[in-house]
Amino acid sequence: MSDHTYFVTLLTIELLIPHAQSLKDKRREVRGLKDRIRNKFNASVAEVGYQDKWQRAVLAIGLVGSDKRQLEADAAKIQTLCQEATNIVITEVNQEWV
Repeated sequence: MSDHTYFVTLLTIELLIPHAQSLKDKRREVRGLKDRIRNKFNASVAEVGYQDKWQRAVLAIGLVGSDKRQLEADAAKIQTLCQEATNIVITEVNQEWV
């Protein structure tokens, strides 16, 4: 196992859902985004912050692979996917390598 190289990156994205009027509205938007990220990038996704707030959320997205450049490209594509969501605004993005 020691001769295999792999990389792990954690992408944290803080979101604003301005139209949400309830936790149900927020959860619908966040669930849809999480599902799209999981399906398209085979990533682990969890809501990790502001779970009791109507209009805010923080997603943690974990990516693992043997090609660091591919992981960097996937992280950029995930950010683009979030930016393209019509009812969601990104307020902050952080990426770290574990």
